[in-house]
Amino acid sequence: MKNVGLLIRLEAKPGKEQAVLDFLTGALPLAQQEPATITWYAIQLGPATFGIFDTFPDDAGRQAHLNGPIAAALMAHAADLLAVPPVIEQVAILAAK
Repeated sequence: MKNVGLLIRLEAKPGKEQAVLDFLTGALPLAQQEPATITWYAIQLGPATFGIFDTFPDDAGRQAHLNGPIAAALMAHAADLLAVPPVIEQVAILAAK
């Protein structure tokens, strides 16, 4: 059951759109190694706007992800890639198919 999630919005710096896209697609193998990450989506919302949406069975899984290698890599590269800091929202899953 998916009970909680994260919605993360990323705004690429001008000229860094491809680098953000590459970072996100390259992060998939890391997400696949996280046992508590039920679903993980890298999305593009606009030319320079990207996001991550993922779900977890509980808050412990969500916190493990926030303390994991994807978050660490994102924060290590944020100043170079992003126009503004990532917007990280913790969400509750109300219904899913």
